[in-house]
Amino acid sequence: MSTSIESLGPDLLVIGGTVVTAGGSRSADVAVRAGSIEAVEPDLSQLARGARDVIDARGLLVLPGCVDVHTHTRVASDEEPDRFYQDSLAAAFGGTTTFLAFNNPGTGSSPAAHRSILAGIDEFRRVTVSDSAVDFALSPAILGGMDDPLAELPAMVDAGVPTAKAFMVFDFRLADRAIYDAMAILGARGGMLEVHCEDPVLIDAAVAAALQHGDTSPRHHAATRTTEAEAVATHRAMAFARATGAPVHVVHLSCAAALRFVAEARAAGVRATAETCPHYLTLTDARYEEPDPLECAKSIISPPLRTTADVEALWAGLAAGDLSLIATDHVADRVAVEKGEAARGVSFDKISNGAPGIETLLSVVYSEGAARDRITVERMVDLLATRPARRFGLARKGAIEVGRDADLVLFDPGARRTIRATELHHTSDFTPYEGMEVAGAVRSVFVRGRAVIRDGQAVGDRGFGQFVERGEADA
Repeated sequence: MSTSIESLGPDLLVIGGTVVTAGGSRSADVAVRAGSIEAVEPDLSQLARGARDVIDARGLLVLPGCVDVHTHTRVASDEEPDRFYQDSLAAAFGGTTTFLAFNNPGTGSSPAAHRSILAGIDEFRRVTVSDSAVDFALSPAILGGMDDPLAELPAMVDAGVPTAKAFMVFDFRLADRAIYDAMAILGARGGMLEVHCEDPVLIDAAVAAALQHGDTSPRHHAATRTTEAEAVATHRAMAFARATGAPVHVVHLSCAAALRFVAEARAAGVRATAETCPHYLTLTDARYEEPDPLECAKSIISPPLRTTADVEALWAGLAAGDLSLIATDHVADRVAVEKGEAARGVSFDKISNGAPGIETLLSVVYSEGAARDRITVERMVDLLATRPARRFGLARKGAIEVGRDADLVLFDPGARRTIRATELHHTSDFTPYEGMEVAGAVRSVFVRGRAVIRDGQAVGDRGFGQFVERGEADA
């Protein structure tokens, strides 16, 4: 324990809880000063008299705040000036204290950001500077229509933005050779490329055939985006990483067929990681049998939901270490707006892809994972906080250790609740987990030692969340 915390007293003292780290759990108190963790010891009660704020965490888990590295959180617009803030607050309610956003088309980024990575970074920082309840960062999208994105990558890394995302599909996809080159350039500079792995040839052909046969309803979305298309693309990304010697991160991996290629590459020494998402760990392709087009459209996600066998394979991959982290792929689509086109007969290929998840990450993973003994609570912390922070260059995040940011979540493992969209705080008007009974509940959340959620109530300030410049991506 530092002498400063003894002489000056802590700003925050959390006593009596069970501190959970990736390496183990123990009964311990946590002392915080000036936003940082100053001490984690079995008994710090002697500091209580001089502490500004003392929290009794008996019966609670003290977790590091979740680090959600995959969101499509939309920035404020004239029509919706609160949407970035509202989703950041939803993140806090769910136990996430740091999130990464993409600025791909559809997130509110401007045409200028779609032409230049550096212009996109400047724009994102400017429009979000006073808008978040929790800390956040950016992973820019590298788009096929940009002027010269590869030339901007070194400056991007130097600006504290070491990761970027390339899409193999959609109309803003990046060509294979450009993906290969981007991977190599970023790897040489200490950065990392994230890749959306779906094969455009297989998917475009399947979509065209479906439309030609008049198969336009939302349920055909899944049939045209097969596990083979995902696996082929994942294999290609692994081959690029092997050839360049660069790190690569596969986003939202959904199936056993794709997981196999990641596992084989990692075993061969390729610097590859992959994430999956809560919806792939809990929901299945049975949702595409929903006869109501509007209800079915809620599950238009890419890659689509898969089989029960894939769900179990992903849990096994998380337990074995072949999958390195869990992130949400949060898209705040609304039934009344983006998904509403399904009710108007718009074909499945024109309906917005995505579903909300920024507030339900910890609840779903704890309930379906740790509470069911699919993974340990320590492994859960590794998957949701420690590993994503390390992999994405967030050196002060992701763990309850002296010197780290005091991003803390007080979590009640004995609570039981039912997820309802009406009780969530995100900007979407639905949740894919509607009616799901979950174990555990977030009670209080602290970002850099300051309360954002206290006993289930929002107490933080809009704009307290800071843009985080990041360091080198780590394996």
